[in-house]
Amino acid sequence: MSLVAGTIISLPVDREVSPYGYFLSGGTQDVLLHYSELTSKVQPGETVEVFLFYDTDDRLAATMKKPFLTLGELALLEVADVHPRLGCFLEMGLGRQLLLPIRELPELRELHPQVGDRVYVLMEHDKQGRLKAKLAGEQELAQYAFHAPTTWNNQWMEAVVYKPLQMGTFVIVDGGVLGFGVIGMIHSSERSRLLRLGERVKVRVSHIREDGRINLSMVPRKEIGRDEDAERILAYLESRPGGGMPFSDATAPDLIKQRFGISKSAFKRALGKLLKEGKITQRENWTYLASVLKDKEETRPE
Repeated sequence: MSLVAGTIISLPVDREVSPYGYFLSGGTQDVLLHYSELTSKVQPGETVEVFLFYDTDDRLAATMKKPFLTLGELALLEVADVHPRLGCFLEMGLGRQLLLPIRELPELRELHPQVGDRVYVLMEHDKQGRLKAKLAGEQELAQYAFHAPTTWNNQWMEAVVYKPLQMGTFVIVDGGVLGFGVIGMIHSSERSRLLRLGERVKVRVSHIREDGRINLSMVPRKEIGRDEDAERILAYLESRPGGGMPFSDATAPDLIKQRFGISKSAFKRALGKLLKEGKITQRENWTYLASVLKDKEETRPE
């Protein structure tokens, strides 16, 4: 009988050896089922279903506890700990963690998962036969994903990042009662910031593609976003001494992004709305509250 770590198998209980536990017979190899790994009483002669793993001494061992995934399976696991050189340790339901090696993580450190994030992974063996996690890619995830229904268009959804890139972020949008989820992409122009692997994010469905996948955005539709951006700019001006700011249509896009977290085009739309409503005015690349500037002009000595 071949005993493979990461699999669930039924084995007969051969004998009890105190203070360790029970030894299960695997043909030419015995496997220890430690007392701490029991979920119910057992006795010699019985057959028990166990999950096989390697203990801290690299010995094959057994547990009656049920893991969140087995060898070759895909699961969404929570990050329990992060090691700067080794990688992430994932909770797998056994009171011990599964290593997601550092080489599986994005090159950019700020894109690495944090404790509490959840990542889609497969369980596999390393070169020594020990268990480890491997990030699930599009090929594995596509087997479980479904086509987005048309009713999702312009709806806000919850998603988990499975591939963070500079040009865009790939996510699995929660399927809820419909099933596993839908593969989606947030283009860099539709992000308010970089998103890390395993991060949970709220997104708006901006387009449903013919293949059933979706394009996503982290910002509201333009007309809604314009109103929100205008309110943000107005509040900023009201908080400034003198009611003015060194930002205008001529300001560089990166400065606008850094200060307000929006694109220059969104900034210009919001300014246009405020100008049309007579709430602001612009002079020499500065923007002022119209009411403040009017008061200054009225009190200026002739």
